[in-house]
Amino acid sequence: MSDSKSQAKRDAALRTANGVFAAWEKRTQLVKDETAAHNAATDAKTARLKALRLEKERQEAEAAAAAPAETAPAAKKTKIKRILVS
Repeated sequence: MSDSKSQAKRDAALRTANGVFAAWEKRTQLVKDETAAHNAATDAKTARLKALRLEKERQEAEAAAAAPAETAPAAKKTKIKRILVS
């Protein structure tokens, strides 16, 4: 009779340990899945923003090439130092 009680205790402990381990594995897998989904969303957003930036840079380069140097920078005025003679 004591053999069956000790066997039952071992079985219960094993079930409990296996249950804790299974729950831990399940939570770990859930966190990994959420992290992978977040990383995929971030990568997609980064790719979209890069494409938009490259398109904007291309348009700006085309606009700069199309507009000749009509607006040349104004010549800098030179300051004349005046020396007062007393």
